[in-house]
Amino acid sequence: MSHTVRDKKKLLSRVHRIQGQLAALERRLAEEDDDCHAILQLAAACRGALNSLTIEIIEGHIRHHVVNPDDTPHSGQAVAARQLLEVLRAYMR
Repeated sequence: MSHTVRDKKKLLSRVHRIQGQLAALERRLAEEDDDCHAILQLAAACRGALNSLTIEIIEGHIRHHVVNPDDTPHSGQAVAARQLLEVLRAYMR
């Protein structure tokens, strides 16, 4: 079973939260108010939420399809997988 199928409920819940954030951003942009600071904060929150979802899916892919660093924690592949995940998390912040 694929990790996206196994985690479907959790992933869909995150997508629904992102949709809510995007809807709030859309409403804010449609208003006559020109509070660009609040709009930028909403946009940054949307980007952060989408990046977090992306990292979660990438991590699941690595653990399920490439190598699970928890299974063989001291192998070269496991170390490389952990390092890759750390870099991705830092990059996607």
